[in-house]
Amino acid sequence: MIGLKRNTVKLYPHSNEWGNLAEATIKDLKDIFSDKAVDVQHVGSTSIKEIKAKPIIDIAVGVKSFEDVEKLIETLEDKGFIHVKKNDDESQRFFSCGDFDANTRTHHIHVVIFEDKEWCDYIKFRDTLNNDVSKRRAYEELKLNLEKKYPNNRCEYTEAKADFISGILNG
Repeated sequence: MIGLKRNTVKLYPHSNEWGNLAEATIKDLKDIFSDKAVDVQHVGSTSIKEIKAKPIIDIAVGVKSFEDVEKLIETLEDKGFIHVKKNDDESQRFFSCGDFDANTRTHHIHVVIFEDKEWCDYIKFRDTLNNDVSKRRAYEELKLNLEKKYPNNRCEYTEAKADFISGILNG
């Protein structure tokens, strides 16, 4: 299972398909970004082993400069990576993939400055949970409770995870 209607929260059992889809997407992104990307990594809950997750693949692309990204937006959009402007977030450039007619998203691409806070946070959170079963289980339990509470409000679901995520990143 891949993809989810916008603003909905539905968790699915971990699938090896997610890793395969992430690898294919990473290859496509590396081809597009070429030497403009320092590194490209599968992040987010689909990259955390054994836990339930929304079936949306998150990829972090670490770049040297956002100026390089601006020059690639047309090419990215031609390949199905649609630029979504988030006025309140200057720390990244965000792209989404999916069936826009059906209001379904399959991938979120987070383009950030390599080794800046955002890049390090994505990697640290993923690696910490993959290496610590108790933290991984606690995160899954939180997500399952929030899924019940916010099935149609992804913003509230995401905000309600913020303290847990901060605890991992600052721990």
